[in-house]
This record gives sequence, structure tokens and C-alpha cells, in this order.
Amino acid sequence: MRLVEINFDGIVGPSHNYAGLSLGNLASSRNAGQVSHPRAAALQGLEKMRANLQLGLAQGLFVPQPRPARRWLGELGTTPESADAGLRANAMSASSMWAANAATVSPAPDTADGRTHLTVANLRTMPHRSHEWPATLAQLRLAFGDEHHFAVHGPVPPAFGDEGAANHMRSASRHDQAGIEIFVYGLTGGPFPARQHVEAFRAIARLHRLNPERTLFVQQSEEAIAAGAFHNDVVAVANERVLFAHSQAFAGKDRFLSDLAARFPELEYVEVAASEVSLEDAIRSYLFNAQLVTPPDGRTTLIVPEEVREAPAVWNWLQRHLAGNGAIRRVEVVDVRQSMANGGGPACLRLRVVADPLTVDPRFLVDEGKLDRLAALIAAEWPSDIAPNELGEPKLIAQLERARQALLDLLELQELSE
Repeated sequence: MRLVEINFDGIVGPSHNYAGLSLGNLASSRNAGQVSHPRAAALQGLEKMRANLQLGLAQGLFVPQPRPARRWLGELGTTPESADAGLRANAMSASSMWAANAATVSPAPDTADGRTHLTVANLRTMPHRSHEWPATLAQLRLAFGDEHHFAVHGPVPPAFGDEGAANHMRSASRHDQAGIEIFVYGLTGGPFPARQHVEAFRAIARLHRLNPERTLFVQQSEEAIAAGAFHNDVVAVANERVLFAHSQAFAGKDRFLSDLAARFPELEYVEVAASEVSLEDAIRSYLFNAQLVTPPDGRTTLIVPEEVREAPAVWNWLQRHLAGNGAIRRVEVVDVRQSMANGGGPACLRLRVVADPLTVDPRFLVDEGKLDRLAALIAAEWPSDIAPNELGEPKLIAQLERARQALLDLLELQELSE
């Protein structure tokens, strides 16, 4: 079996809009009420996938969920046509595009039964995301349906908030070797909620049958959450030997790093000091909400949004680090501005799964030809723009539902129709 890192990106759905629903996500709040561009957003996402393929990485996808969320609205006794504006906006969100929140993933080398385990996130904190998990679980069970190699778990009970892989990291010498799993939880975020509860992550560690000696739980700092780092992946990212983080990412940082180094002596810790890049600049640019990857050429690569290049302090730090031949050897810049405007960078858009591609349902894997076909469909079917006051229009709703069905037909994923 050939275990590789596969990045599963969420295709940006045709209902992509800026309703400002996510408390603590500063970009979402800042751009509330703006006109969105779903077609451009989805095409930008496809180009990011294409850039990964060109680096030699394996690439997969998840499809948008049904929007409006008719089943959820029905449970609330209403419909897209009769719901009030606030409820309708919560039913129209395209936030499942941020696949990092789809699930927490433990690769086979880390688990007692030698299978890759995935637990779908309950996303209970925000109403617009709380109804995502059933449709996400359906995709996970299709994509990773080979029970000899995968175990797919339902959500942790909603007494405890779980936001998935956005708060989970892993350190390992190589993807196909046993690693240290790191679960980052919140206790408080000042004016903003701490979305990830330690009780949820402890349950996931048990369900995934992880070795307690190779499992760490660390608290995200209150100042990071209060500054707008609503998920850990806004202030830290890990890949193989490298942990790249802001100096204010973790509470009890010194103890955490000592514990990690004791379990994983090969650790290369790369810290950005607050004196060089402030939390505000790190969060606005999404320096850490990047994909940290190891392409076949072995050069550890950081995939960052355009906004990093436009932030002088952030870009200058990266150039100094690269000039010193540090742990990160290359930086690739991608344009995901439409996603960024709603608070999701390159890391938000993908769920990282270590697996043999031959064990994954091939309908969820992409190559250049499939990306070309997807781009043509999106150019033809996705709305060019959406203003918030248009979300209830029957003509738009019909277009959204028609566009998603066309996508499912192209990918031969009719099982996901509603």
C-alpha cells in the first residue's frame, strides 16, 4: 500500500455569499453585505487544485451541499420561500467549501487497527454550519467507503463543539510513518466563542484508537482567538517534521513544545515572533492558514494566499527565512480572494488525508482533465454574482439547485442528490 498525502478541496458552491454569519471571523464580519462572485470563487479554487497537481501532489474534492438547506429549514417548520431573512441566510451559506472543518483525520500508521479514521465535525457553534454534518458524512462514507482501510465515524454529541481538522495537527518523519497527533482546543476567546472543546477531541482520540503516549492536547491562547484566530490553523500549521506557528498561538507554549520534542526529537519548530509579525498582520494576511506540503522533490513548500505578498511585514519575514535556507524551502502564492473575503484561506479549503489513492472512490479524485471539465461547467452554471438581498429570489434558488445537480451529474455522484 502506497500512503501519500491527498488534499481534498471543497468546491466553492454556487450560493457563495457574504452574509457575515461567523462571529469571531473578522474577514466574514468585515465584508458582510458585499456582493459575492461565486463563479470566480469556484474557479479560483479549481486553480489552487491545479497548482497542487503541478507540484506533484495528489488532489481530491468534495462537492457543495444542497442550498438552500431545505431539510434543515423543514425541521424548523419553514421553507426557503417563507423563512425570515436571517434564517434564510443561514440556510444558504456555502461554508462547507472549507473542507478543513469537514472532519478530523488520523492516518492508519497512528491507529491501533491500522485503518485511517475520520470523525465528521459537528460544527455546533455556528447555526449556518451546524446543519452541514449529515451531508458531509454522506460524502465521507462514499469517498472512504473501503472498510478495510477506513473507519468513518459520526459526529461527537453536540454537547461538545468540534470544528474538525482546522484544530488538529500531526508531526511525523514521513506521512507513511507513525506520528504524534496534536489536538488544539479553546477555553475562552474574550469576546468570541472558543469553538473547539477538549472533551470533543478526547472522544475523537479514543474513537480513533490512538496511542495516548503519542497524543497531545494543547490549549489555543485566548489572545489568538480574541484577535480573530477562530481556528488554530489561522495561527499554526504542521507538516512532517516542521511546525510553523506564531509566537502567540498556544497557551503554555514552552511546556507544549517540550512535550512534543520529547516525543518527536526530529521536530523543526519555526516560530514567527510577535515583534516581527503581529497577530493582527498574521490573521489579516492568513500567513499560517497555508498549506505546508512536501512535494515529490522533497522541498518543504508553503502555499499562501496573495494577501501574504501584499503585507510587507509578513512577506519580508518569509523572504528572510527563505534566504537563510530554513525548514521551509519554497513559497507558492495562490489567488483565493473570494474565499479570503469570507475568512477562508488555502488551508481552510482542504482536508488532508493520508491514504493510498487506490483505496479512495475515484469520483472524488481529480486530474487536469477533470478540472477542465469542472471549470467549463462552473463557467456555464454558477451565478456571476450574488447580493445579500437576492438570497430569497426564486430564480436564484432554482439556479443554485440546477447548478449543483449538473455538478453531481458530471461527477456521477447522483447518490448525493436530494
